[in-house]
Parts: sequence; C-alpha cells; structure tokens
Amino acid sequence: MKSRARAMGHAIHPMLIVFPLGLLSTAVVFDILYLVTDRDGFAVAGAYAIAAGVIGGLVAALFGFIDWLAIPAGTRARRVGLLHGAGNVVVVALFAVSWLLRYGQGGWDPTTGALILSFAGFALAGVTGWLGGELVERLGIGVDEGANADAPSSLSHRPIDSSTPRHRTA
Repeated sequence: MKSRARAMGHAIHPMLIVFPLGLLSTAVVFDILYLVTDRDGFAVAGAYAIAAGVIGGLVAALFGFIDWLAIPAGTRARRVGLLHGAGNVVVVALFAVSWLLRYGQGGWDPTTGALILSFAGFALAGVTGWLGGELVERLGIGVDEGANADAPSSLSHRPIDSSTPRHRTA
C-alpha cells in the first residue's frame, strides 16, 4: 500500500522522521559531551535539541498514524506498525520527561534521571527505527501498492512468498 499522506509523490512520514531521530540522537551526544567536559553549553544544546526533537516527533507521528490506519487489519504489517508507533510514542515521552527534569533545575544541567531517560529513549529509538525499516524495506508499506503486508520477518531469513496474497486497499 502506498502512503495516504504524500507530498509531490513521496510519503511524508519517512521524510519527517529524520528530524526528530537526528535531533534526539544529537541530544544524547551532547549529554555525553556534557558528562565528559562538564561544560554547560553542551547541556543547553542538548535541551534545545530535545525540545525540537519532541516537537518534530509529534508532527511525524501524525503522518505515521494516518499511514497506519490504511494498513489492512489482521496483517503482520499492522502489528509491526502498532509496535513501531507505540514504541515511538514512548521514545518521545522519555525525552519529553528528560527535558522537563532539566528545565526544573533552574538551568539545563541534566540530572541523573534525565540522562537515564534520554539514553533509554535513544536505545528504544534504535528498536523502533528497525521496526519502521521492516515496514518499508521488507513489507513495502508506504511505498508499494502491491506490498506484501504478511511477509515474514527479515530476521527469519525466509524469502517473501510470492504466492502469499497481497493486500490492496482502496
């Protein structure tokens, strides 16, 4: 199935996810640099990157949700999409709480809790990113009208069975 939210022939959701993913990952790099150098500038940069990443994540989620609604019910793609989306909501929530913990300090220096949340969010984003890749690369969701929404996991090393019926949506 092709993405339902498109701009100039391309799916919007995959175009938008690079911003929050890049910003939130950069925030983790700034956190590490802050821990190594104890320079406040890295803490400030990390907080701003988190704020922009959370906002970008919410915008990307809207378009991802529109696409998820169009995936045929009862398919593996629908289940993977649910895990991908729900996991990313948790990622955004972890970073948002991390930001709030920083803000509450009267400065932007991250507390231990804020750091744990951002590192956990980063790790979970790796998992949800892989799930998004599974949706696009293996299942063809969002890019191929003849997508096989029930293809086996790429981790199974099984070929996509061409005899499996391909779900088409209106």
